[in-house]
Amino acid sequence: MTDLSAFPITQKWPAQDASVLQLYSFPTPNGVKVSIALEEMDIPYEAHTVTLSDADVKSPEFLSLNPNNKIPAIVDPDGPDGAHLGLFESGAILIYLAEKSGKLIGKTAADKAKIIQWVMFQMGGLGPMFGQLGFFSKFAGSEWEDKRPQQRYIDEAKRLLAVLDKELDGKDWIAGDYSIADIAIAPWLAALDFYGTKDLVGWDDHKNVVAYLDRFLARPAVVKGRTIPPRG
Repeated sequence: MTDLSAFPITQKWPAQDASVLQLYSFPTPNGVKVSIALEEMDIPYEAHTVTLSDADVKSPEFLSLNPNNKIPAIVDPDGPDGAHLGLFESGAILIYLAEKSGKLIGKTAADKAKIIQWVMFQMGGLGPMFGQLGFFSKFAGSEWEDKRPQQRYIDEAKRLLAVLDKELDGKDWIAGDYSIADIAIAPWLAALDFYGTKDLVGWDDHKNVVAYLDRFLARPAVVKGRTIPPRG
């Protein structure tokens, strides 16, 4: 029997089947990256709803796995060399799962490098910039009288969309075959709808990006993964 008692997070979110990968997450753009990847890679897992409330993400149990108090995080009872592995940061988890399964990370070292390049583009640019756009357009920042911060992130979102639109010209996926790079990028594109910022960033002017997101959202694993774990 698999024993995960070394991970205090399992005290607050007990494993029903400790032999499979444990996902601690919430269906945000970063959260669904991992559930979508797990569905695409056909890796058995169990999902636990970790809300964004301080009671969850700042609980001692969650902080024991991710001291940065952000979802998602995983515990893999079948990690490298058969040892248990705890891991946080969605980009790191995507790369780990792709290497573990041998899926969605390309066929050659050059493929892998290009795919990771675009994962990093999302992690360092698209996610943080779109997140700030959401803060200044939908959440507390939208109430600020000074609109210069909002305009900064509108402009940066437009720039990033233009980068993607040019790169996707004549391509179905961002780095050749469908990969973890697409799983990283596309959920953040979908977030623009949630933030109500599509008109602000000229979404419809980016035809390649629009078609790309439509292709992504039509995938069965994406349809399922975007709802995992349930919001509770």
